[in-house]
Amino acid sequence: MTVTKITTSQLEQYLSRAAWILKGPVDASDFKVYIFPLLFFKRISDVYDEEFKQALEESEGDLEYASLPEFHRFVIPEACHWKDVRETTSNIGLAIEKALRGIEQANQAFLYGIFGDAQWSNKNKLSDRLLIDLIEHFSQYNLSNSTVDSDMLGNSYEYLIKHFADLTNKKAGEFYTPRSVVHLLGRILDPHEGETIYDPACGTGGMLLECVNHLKDNKEDYRTLKLYGQEKNLTSSSIARMNMFLHGVEDFEICRGDTLREPAFFVADGLKTFDCVIANPPFSLKQWGAENWSNDPYGRNIAGVPPKGNGDMAWIQHMIKSMSKTGRMTVVLPHGALFRKGAEGKIRKALLEMDLLEAVIGLGSNIFYGTQLAACVLVFKQKKESQKKKKVLFIDASEEIRTGRAQNFLEPAHVQKIYDWYRDYKEVENYVKVASMEEVMENDYNLNIPLYVEKIIEDNLPSVEEALSDLKTAWDESLKAEKKFKKILKNFI
Repeated sequence: MTVTKITTSQLEQYLSRAAWILKGPVDASDFKVYIFPLLFFKRISDVYDEEFKQALEESEGDLEYASLPEFHRFVIPEACHWKDVRETTSNIGLAIEKALRGIEQANQAFLYGIFGDAQWSNKNKLSDRLLIDLIEHFSQYNLSNSTVDSDMLGNSYEYLIKHFADLTNKKAGEFYTPRSVVHLLGRILDPHEGETIYDPACGTGGMLLECVNHLKDNKEDYRTLKLYGQEKNLTSSSIARMNMFLHGVEDFEICRGDTLREPAFFVADGLKTFDCVIANPPFSLKQWGAENWSNDPYGRNIAGVPPKGNGDMAWIQHMIKSMSKTGRMTVVLPHGALFRKGAEGKIRKALLEMDLLEAVIGLGSNIFYGTQLAACVLVFKQKKESQKKKKVLFIDASEEIRTGRAQNFLEPAHVQKIYDWYRDYKEVENYVKVASMEEVMENDYNLNIPLYVEKIIEDNLPSVEEALSDLKTAWDESLKAEKKFKKILKNFI
C-alpha cells in the first residue's frame, strides 16, 4: 500500500491553523505553551501505533509481543494515548493533563517534565468546545514516520517557532534568534563529527540544531555530536527538548535552570568544558546574579566582576570558562559590550590581554525581533592560529541587510559575504580591518568597530578650475537662451 506523504506546505498550514483555533481566549504569547505539547503528543502516539503495527505483523498478530517496550521509542501507558483523549467528551483538559503526565512518568529518563506546566483544565481559558476543536484539528493527519520524516516535522516545528515570533514581536527575542544569524554563527563555529556543543542560553534549541545541520550539509555524521543546553524559561526548555526529538536527535542533554547562578554541567574538578560554545544570551540582563560573582564557586570571574545591572560580560566569561583547551565560541551581544567603560572596560582589557578574541563582526540594525538595536558577533578561540595571534579581525557588516518595512533581513548572500570576509582574514577597504593588539591598546581596549574600520568617502567633487569652466559654459548657455527668448517675445508683440 502506498503511503501518502504530507508536504511541508500542508504541515505549515496545519500548524498555523492550530494557532488560529486558540486565538481569542489565549494570548498570542501563550500559543506555544499549548500547541507544542499537543503536536509532540500526537507525533509520539502515531509513531507508537506504527511501531505496534510493525511488531504485530512480525509476530503474526501477537498483541502482547507488539506491546513490549523494546519495540517502542517511547512507552505510552494505558489511557494515555492520543485516541483516548480524542474519545473523551467532557473535561477534555483534565484528560490531556492525565495523558501527558502519564507519558512523562512512563519515560522518565527522556521525557520527564517535557510537556511543561500548561493549565489544560482551566475552563475559563480552554473550554471543552475549544479543546475538542483543537484535538480534531490535530487528528486530521497521521504524523508517523511513514507519512512525515523527522527532518520535515522538525523544520515545520521551526516554522511554528518563527510564526509565534512574528505574532508576538515584542517578546520574541527571548526565545527566537533569526535563522540567518544562527546560520552565520554555525558556519563560523564549524563543528565536526564527535565534538561536544554547548549553548548556555539555548532557548528552543535553534543554535544546537544549526550545528546538526552544519554536519548534514558537510556530509558528516551528525549523530556523533553530543549536544548540551541550559535554558531558564520552562516553556522554552521543554520546546527545545521536543525540538531535538522531532529532528531525530538522540544524544542531547538540555537542562532547565539559571546558567549564571546555577550552571548545570560539571566534571569532577569544576565546570564541564566543550569543543564548541555558541549562544545568543539575553541582551544586557539586569538581575543576573552579580552578588555571587566576586566569589564565584565555579571560577568564572577570570577577568573581573561585571556590573550589577548588565550581565553581558558574565555570559562571555561563563562561555570562555566552558571552552575546552582547544575550544572555540561564537556569541551574539549588543554593541555596547564593545565599548562600555567601568567594570566592563576592565574585563574587556583583561580578556584581550589573554588573546582569546579572534573576531568582532558588526551586524545590521533591526534584524532581531523586538529590538531595533544592531548586534555584534564575537568569536573566541582558546588556541588562535599563529598568524592571528595578537590580532583582532574587525568586520563592519552593517550594510549587509535587506531593508524591510518593519524589520531588516540578513539574506543568504549577506551571510555568505560576511563568512567569506571572516574566513579570508584579509583587509577590505570600508569593511574589514586586521588590527594589531598595539592598535587595540592605543584605543584603550575599546572595540567599537568604527575605530578600526574607517569609511573612505569617495571625493567626486570637481576641481576649482573644472567648476569655473562649467560655470562659464552654463553662463554662456543661459545668455544664448535669454537672447533667443527675447527674440521670440519680440515677434509676439
